[in-house]
This record gives sequence, C-alpha cells and structure tokens, in this order.
Amino acid sequence: MRYYVDTNIWIDFWEDRSDGLRPLGEFAFQFFNSVMEHKDTVCYSNLVVNELKKKFSEELIEKQLFRPLRKAGVLEEVGVSREQMSEARKIASKKNVPVGDALHAILSRDNNAVLVSRDAHCDMLQDIVEVHKPEEVH
Repeated sequence: MRYYVDTNIWIDFWEDRSDGLRPLGEFAFQFFNSVMEHKDTVCYSNLVVNELKKKFSEELIEKQLFRPLRKAGVLEEVGVSREQMSEARKIASKKNVPVGDALHAILSRDNNAVLVSRDAHCDMLQDIVEVHKPEEVH
C-alpha cells in the first residue's frame, strides 16, 4: 500500500498529541510502525515539509521524523507540478477548502496513495481520494 501522510499526522506523532479523548500521537506511532512492518510506502511532498517547517527545524524534520522511515526504505518524496497546483486552486475554490488540503488530496490521488489525515477539510475531498485516519489503516 501507498500512503500520503498529511502534516497533522507527523505533528501528532512528534508531539504525542491527544485531543483529550484519543491518543493521537500513539495512533500515528502505530501507523508508522505498521507501515514499516508491512514495507508499505509513505509519500510526502515539499508542501508537507514547508508546513512542518512552521513548527520544527529542518534538521528535526530530516533527522527525527523522516530518518527512521527513510532507513526502513519506506519513505518517498513526490513532486508537485504546475498542473496539480492549478487543479488544487480550482478545487479549493469550488469546495471552499484550503489550497494546501486540496493539493494533498491531488498528490495522493496522482501517486496512487491513500491520504492519511484527520483534517476535517480532507473529509470534503473524498470524491478525489480515499481518506483515512491513522487508526483506520491496517
């Protein structure tokens, strides 16, 4: 399986976040462990990296977040084309969602990956790509 992991899941994992009821960090941890165990693929884009840079240093992103998956051979960077950006803007306008969320959905679709996210906007993009929360995978 291929998964495109939205920024909020990486943050849940690193900060071991909870929503008061559910252990979101633990769900993300279990998801990443399962991906490595099954030798699935985790996709990310420069959009994810740029969003992560708002909270974390580039060194932390590369050495702490990405390195275990990269060492396991399950991490894949996907590119962003002008056509994908243009489509994302159109979808965002039509569906009233952030352009970034529309782009995550398009990148997932175009890379034959399930979008792993808990962003409510992504639920509105299920006609573009299959969307699951980390605890719903495997």
